[in-house]
Amino acid sequence: MHSGKGLGELYVVATPIGNLKDITLRALEVLKEVPVIACEDTRRALKLLSHFQISGKKLIPYHEHNEKESAEKVVKLLKDGTSVALISDAGTPTISDPGYRLVRRAWEEGIRVVPVPGPSAVIAALSASGFPTDKFLFFGFLPRKEAKLKEALKEIVSYPFTVVAYESPHRVERTLEVLSEVSPSRPIVVARELTKLNEEFIRGKPGEVLEKLVEGEKVRGEFVLLFPPSKEEKREVNVEELLSELKREGLSMKEAVKKLREELKLPKREVYSKALKIFKG
Repeated sequence: MHSGKGLGELYVVATPIGNLKDITLRALEVLKEVPVIACEDTRRALKLLSHFQISGKKLIPYHEHNEKESAEKVVKLLKDGTSVALISDAGTPTISDPGYRLVRRAWEEGIRVVPVPGPSAVIAALSASGFPTDKFLFFGFLPRKEAKLKEALKEIVSYPFTVVAYESPHRVERTLEVLSEVSPSRPIVVARELTKLNEEFIRGKPGEVLEKLVEGEKVRGEFVLLFPPSKEEKREVNVEELLSELKREGLSMKEAVKKLREELKLPKREVYSKALKIFKG
């Protein structure tokens, strides 16, 4: 496992996101052969390696709090001819974690970077969502502060392609509440416990998804939120039904028309003509 120039090679190795049976034969081969493994959490790495009876590896912690220092340490090993595997706590390294900076440093030093593809929560959720996959955006983790979260959600619901985002278990309920304010009628999919025993895909409007989450078991593990293209939402939405719902909620015709126009980006005349039937008919 050498580049042929006296340099080691950096292997970017995907590991299971839940079900250990999802590890690839190639990933196991690489993890058995490299002498050094750079990982987010050494305890998780040891648990994974132990399961597959892999031992005798030097583990280098590599995470957001020590990435600069650890990157230099790993690059030195690579330049000295030692090959290294980069793994994350789960899934594909560099996706929503600081691993990409190490990869960039390796390229800058003329070191060969070898992807060893496998599990990814983004692709797993997207493939089973039923939303278009020809064009999609991975947003990463949604902002923590509410003002920025609301701004991000408004942006996401306007995109003409599928959007995939991550959210933590202790923030997902509040995120759905904010989304209900931003776009109450927008259909979404929320995936959790991917590849695990309690894997679940929840479909519906934000309020409906939130209700199912609250009623279900204790929220745990990271969530994947999927948003369909805005154009698809326009094709599927029933404007008259939404206007009736807003009327029942106590909104005036003017307020309802304004709300739907902003959310669905529909012409004022189209929404107004339908509103007349609902509010004045």
